[in-house]
This record gives sequence, C-alpha cells and structure tokens, in this order.
Amino acid sequence: MKNKNYYAILMAGGVGSRFWPVSTQDFPKQFHDMLGTGDTLIQKTFHRLANLIPKENIFILTNELYNDLVFEQLPEVTKRQVVLEPAMRNTAPCILYAALKIQKENKDAVMIVAPSDHWIEDEQTFTNNVQQAFNFCSTNNALMTLGIQPTFPNTGYGYIEFDKASTNAIKPVHQFREKPDYETAKSFIKQGNFLWNAGIFMWSVKSVVEAFENNQPELFKLFEKGISVYNTDAEDDFIAKNYPNAENISVDYAIMETSKNVFVLPAEFDWNDLGTWGSLYDKLDKDESGNAVVNARTLTEDASGNMIRTKTDKIVVVDGLSDYIIVDKDEVLLIFPKEKEQDIKKVLQKVKQKFGENYG
Repeated sequence: MKNKNYYAILMAGGVGSRFWPVSTQDFPKQFHDMLGTGDTLIQKTFHRLANLIPKENIFILTNELYNDLVFEQLPEVTKRQVVLEPAMRNTAPCILYAALKIQKENKDAVMIVAPSDHWIEDEQTFTNNVQQAFNFCSTNNALMTLGIQPTFPNTGYGYIEFDKASTNAIKPVHQFREKPDYETAKSFIKQGNFLWNAGIFMWSVKSVVEAFENNQPELFKLFEKGISVYNTDAEDDFIAKNYPNAENISVDYAIMETSKNVFVLPAEFDWNDLGTWGSLYDKLDKDESGNAVVNARTLTEDASGNMIRTKTDKIVVVDGLSDYIIVDKDEVLLIFPKEKEQDIKKVLQKVKQKFGENYG
C-alpha cells in the first residue's frame, strides 16, 4: 500500500522552445517521445513518480492549452488531478495554488514538485532518494531540494552551495547561486560543496504554505482568498478571475532563496534535464561516427557528431556535415550548428515574423 499522505506536483506547462521545430507552443516537448523509447517525457515522469506516490495523488500542473493533451497521454488521471493555469506566471504562483488545494484535501500531505521533462534512468535510486527526503520533511519544518552532483563546470545551470561542515546525508543549504561563467563554475566544482539545481523540491504542505505566507505575503493573500472554493465547482471561476493578478516569480526567488530552513540531498541517480538538442544528443546512443539518430534511417559519409531526428523510418542521407542538428518535422526542416543551439529561440522568433505564428 502506498502512503496516502504522499503527493506530487508534476510541472508540465513549459513550451520548450529550444527543441523547436519538434516542440511548439501547441505541442511542447513534454508531450513528445524525445528519445524514441515509446513513452513521452510526461508519461515517463508520471510512471516514475507512481513508483512511490499513489497515482490519484499525482497532480499535473499545466497550461489550459494542454488540458486535452494531458488526458490523451495520461488516461488514468481524473479532472481533479489536472490543475490548469489560465496565464503563465512562472513556478511560484502555480505551486502555491496546488499546495493550498492539496492542504485542503489532506493537511498531513508531503509532496514533491518535479518537472515533466527530466530524463532519469535509475528509477529505483530516484525513488529511494525521494523517500529519504519525504521521511525528513514529515518530521522537520524543512524546504528540501534534490541537488545533482556536477560532472563538469556547466554554465547553463544554477548551483546550490551546501554547508561543508555537515556530516549528515541531508545538508543545510548555505545559498543558491545563479548560472555562473566558466571560471566560476570551475571554482564551484573544485570547492566540492556545490550541486546543480535541478528544480526538484520536497516539503510538507504545512511548511511550504507557511514559507509563502512569511516570504510572499501578497501572493499568499491572493490565493488564500480562494481556500473556501478550492476543490469545488466554484474554483475555476475564482482562478480565472484572480490568477492573472499573481506576480510572475519563480519558486526559487519566492521562497527558496530567502528561507532559513532549506536543505539539500545530493542525489545519487543519473539525471539529464533535456533542455536542448545538445543535451538530448549527449543522452542518446551514437553510431560508429558519433551521430545520434531518432526515428530516421541514415546513410552517412564523412558525417560525425550530428543530432538527427525525423518522423519514423524517414531515410536521411548526410555527406560532409559534422556537429549539426538536423531535425525534420512536418513542413519545417532545421539544419543548425550544435555550437549555436542556444540561438534556436531567436531563430524561432525570426521564423514566426517571416512565415507566421503557425510555425512556432
């Protein structure tokens, strides 16, 4: 029997524009089978969480646009479990909203907030780490996060600096650090008490609601007004009217960086945030020339280090091209240098301006 006090908020509202042209405003990356495994990212994440958490206690937090996609891909969830944002306001407002809903249903709940687009293969170790965190959060007034052991000086992630003197498995957080430049990232790794911030959080509903009340009184007041209608038929009207008035703020800024009761567990599982085509390339198996291929059938000559993705069984011939992203999706073909992948967002804006919004 799974613990009925265990809950999850699965964050599935992002657009994932760095994965254009596969990921679009209408059909973002979490609803795609990015690695060609047979499961979409949101399906993978849901089933990973369900190893520990009762399925009926996994709430999907997403944008109104994606309501139908959620039910299509997760037919086991009910309307109660799908929490819709009528406007994009970053992570703090939607987490507070979901936490108040869960608290009203079960005041003893402990919960995990997990992005829907992470790739974790070692699911048993992930479950063990979350269980460890839940045990801690059940008996302590704590805001917890899972930190990832850095494998290289990555400048694309924020970092968590923990108390070096702590000998416990779960360590007090000294401070959160913004995405560093390369030299700073190297110094972080050398110091040995820095972890990548993966955006995976755990806490009791009591602790997180209290943290919002203390650190974000205006935001708390806005959502507190709806407590009487949460989990009733009147909830949708209240949210439609009030949610757009919420401040656009991340949960990191709102409560994690300002609270004194923040702890981190250095995670023991493998992790990839699948944020870019390059990160997907790193995760996939490669052919003898170092090309990563999803769905396509390829003939390559003098071609290496490419990320190639098409519809199933499409034949792709590549000659004399190395370290490129080659993605074919409907009427869009992207051929783009891997080293410039951070510019895909900008390219998408130019495509929309030249050819219309339908292409993004």
